Amino acid sequence: MILCNKVALVTGGGTGIGRAASIALAERGAIVAVNYSRSQAEAEDTVQSICNNGGKALAIKADVSKNQEVEAMIQSVVHQFGSIDLLINNASMTRHIPIDDLNAASEEVWDEIFDVNVKGMFYCARAASRFMKLNLQGAIVNIGSIAGQTGLGSSLPYAVSKAAVHGLTKSLARALAPYVRVNCIVPGAVATRWWAGREEQMHRLAPQLLLQTLSTPEDIAQLICAALEQEAMTGQIITIDSGQTL
Repeated sequence: MILCNKVALVTGGGTGIGRAASIALAERGAIVAVNYSRSQAEAEDTVQSICNNGGKALAIKADVSKNQEVEAMIQSVVHQFGSIDLLINNASMTRHIPIDDLNAASEEVWDEIFDVNVKGMFYCARAASRFMKLNLQGAIVNIGSIAGQTGLGSSLPYAVSKAAVHGLTKSLARALAPYVRVNCIVPGAVATRWWAGREEQMHRLAPQLLLQTLSTPEDIAQLICAALEQEAMTGQIITIDSGQTL
């Protein structure tokens, strides 16, 4: 799929991997809707960066965990740009809880994480795919995590939510075929604001990786674009982690 003039929605598009993906898509000629929930300033800065470089983008607010807001967001993007062709399901959240502290994994934590990380991705895919099917083509990339493969991560509920995202990818690939392709990019440790306050841990981890460096948001963005462009691939879980899980 050629990305030029395609309409792309990037959830959580103002920071980290989402920002890098928004910019990479715009560099390939896509029209980008940069979604945010709380990071309005960052989303608007991402849009400004795209526009300053000759691209076309807008910032759009929606809490992906709320289906009504997702539906309104998709309708707004379609009204503004005429269609929606690409979805990058990037918005995620976590709580930093020791993996063995089961008591801290409260019902509230489980609900909050799953509402955003799993149900939110489903809501966005469901709403966007309706318009993709009208065009007889479309592509979705979900952002997973090696936490969903290893069971380790910022918290037990987070790791389980990302395992669910990997499963959601395969189910959506079946449900939306043949016109909408759905794949999942699975990053390892990435140098983003999620590491804020844990920089020393990050610096200790990097030399232990086979490639001895953490992935950057731009590394992940390049693979996201490649997955969107590859028309013979769906239902795949693609890991990019500098050898962390080998």
